Amino acid sequence: MRARPTIVVLAAGKGSRFGGDTHKLLQSFGASTVLGSTLRNAVASQLPVVVVTTAALAPVAGRQMAGRDIIVVTDEQAARGMGHSISCGVGERSGAPGWLILPADMPLVRPGTLLAVARALEHHPVAYAQHRGRSGHPVAFSSELYSELVMLTGDDGARRVVLRYPAHGEEVDDPGVLLDIDTRSDLQALRDLGGQHAAAAASGVPAAGPVPDA
Repeated sequence: MRARPTIVVLAAGKGSRFGGDTHKLLQSFGASTVLGSTLRNAVASQLPVVVVTTAALAPVAGRQMAGRDIIVVTDEQAARGMGHSISCGVGERSGAPGWLILPADMPLVRPGTLLAVARALEHHPVAYAQHRGRSGHPVAFSSELYSELVMLTGDDGARRVVLRYPAHGEEVDDPGVLLDIDTRSDLQALRDLGGQHAAAAASGVPAAGPVPDA
């Protein structure tokens, strides 16, 4: 079987803007949590998945993932920023033909969207999901960029790598690619949208209404 790109789910951030005593990734979302929903969609794509997380969140990840696919970083390592988490995930799956970077606070990104971006990576060194012309996640990188990705650190993630190479925006009918959770109002907006899509799926009628701002 031809090797497929690996989804790297980033779940090591503090989520300090969310506030409160419970991490945003542990908030309820549908029948699961924010983290659980994101991982469920990633696994449903049938692409290989690895999650970079902390010891506090690893048990939740373990409900969806095998232990070998969970990379636990220390709080000190997590403090080095998103770039370090990307480096850990890519380094752990160094033999992959590419990597899709997916923040764990994006529980509405659909499995089909992940597959569409993975296919785009076959023809482009960098590919990302976009909805109605607006760029979102996941952002994917081909294996030729491995040496740059494993050197990343800081909170800018892979932005500098994206700017250095031709990047292809893969248009998808998926507003979830634009929607992450920073605040409690973000969480409520995603819960509402997720409920609309669940009801639409059950009825067979497409969900209507405006797309919330990311």
